[in-house]
Amino acid sequence: MQPLTRDNIRLAATVVLLRQRRTGPEVFMMQRPGGGDFPDLHVFPGGKLDAADVLDPYVSGCSDATANRLLGLSGGGLRYWVAAIRECFEECGVLLARRHGAFVRLTQGAEMERFAGYRQQLIDGDLSMAELCERERIVLAADCLLYHSHWITPEMAPRRFDTRFFVARMPAQQATAAHATETADAHWVSPKSALAAHSNGDWRMIAPTLITLQTLAGHDRVDAIWEAVHGERHLPELTDELRHQGMHPLR
Repeated sequence: MQPLTRDNIRLAATVVLLRQRRTGPEVFMMQRPGGGDFPDLHVFPGGKLDAADVLDPYVSGCSDATANRLLGLSGGGLRYWVAAIRECFEECGVLLARRHGAFVRLTQGAEMERFAGYRQQLIDGDLSMAELCERERIVLAADCLLYHSHWITPEMAPRRFDTRFFVARMPAQQATAAHATETADAHWVSPKSALAAHSNGDWRMIAPTLITLQTLAGHDRVDAIWEAVHGERHLPELTDELRHQGMHPLR
């Protein structure tokens, strides 16, 4: 199993939430607040892997062996799926989890308030994802995420991350709610509009975000994105320039 940190590189996971609109696919993007990692940048939800992300008994739809094969690892691959789900819940309030085969509903009433409390406890370190799964009798829906790409921050950066990107469909039974202290702003936006905002100088983004948006922008349906990523037909050729920007082979 990979160590969470090697030298100054920290393992991380990012999830691209997708939803279908009449005008085409949209993605959920957040602007990081100033001062932390990637200040003021527009990014997708994500963050660092934790030791507590080894949660195999509470995960459905993907085994550690399958995760390792998809990522090209010898062990601990399922942690990336768990981290992506946990970070998605912490940062934008969307929990990719099921109870008795159905997605957890987080749109109204006491259950929404209860899970909002869990979310803050997770962020504060007062609750683990395993405790949440046990308390609510839920399982994390790893089958809702498809592995998209692999990025390692270039050597010149002061903080480096070995990050696996995933795509996931937005559950109809839930709504996004960006965390007040973890984000400065948040948007559902088409990939083309996000790229235009960067081109116009309105949004700051780095290569992994830009290339990811480019892999999505040519599709007019979420289903088409899903099929392309599932078939691993979505990525550009891995050129020397892309390697310089931090892109790595899928496995």
